[in-house]
Amino acid sequence: MFTESQITELNEALKNASPEEIIKKAFELSEDTVVTTNFRPYEAAILHAVSRVEANIPVVWCDTGYNTPQTYRHAEQVIKDLNLNVHLYVPKQTVAHRDVVLGIPSVDTPEHDLFTEQVKLEPFRRAMEEHKPKVWFTNLRQGQTAFRNSIGIFSLSKDGVLKVSPFYYWTDEKLDAYLEEYGLPNEFKYFDPTKALANRECGLHA
Repeated sequence: MFTESQITELNEALKNASPEEIIKKAFELSEDTVVTTNFRPYEAAILHAVSRVEANIPVVWCDTGYNTPQTYRHAEQVIKDLNLNVHLYVPKQTVAHRDVVLGIPSVDTPEHDLFTEQVKLEPFRRAMEEHKPKVWFTNLRQGQTAFRNSIGIFSLSKDGVLKVSPFYYWTDEKLDAYLEEYGLPNEFKYFDPTKALANRECGLHA
């Protein structure tokens, strides 16, 4: 179990470190790791960076079922190109069934909480319970939401897992250059049905 003082020390020691240095440090702390993805914009960067350090790291993909065809094609390309060890988690109810009984509720209705639980939170909890990681790599970045502005490279999840964001201080421009350097694709047709606004938290992190 990691303490808040350890988190503070890690953030201070590695605030100017490269993503590779941050990832290697995280693996020194624990080999019980996962990286999560939904193949939204710039996800190829974190998947590439982490798999360069540990090729067989479990990649947890919680697919809501509502991705665009372009996102699914992008995901398949990245999985193939990086030879990712993907573990797919999907909701227990199909999109077609949910469309009949619930649809995609507006964010200001009570039904939206149930929708988010079904398509995102329950599959994610199931994934974490199966893998039981001590370290969780993710591509959170400063400037995405008010909550994400407050956490730093290293933070603790609600369940006490060490959350590591190697590209936390990177801008879109720096990530564009990273993708270009390594010949990685990007994806901008990503759709998250649990968010009405790009700067709204989905519930996994806050």
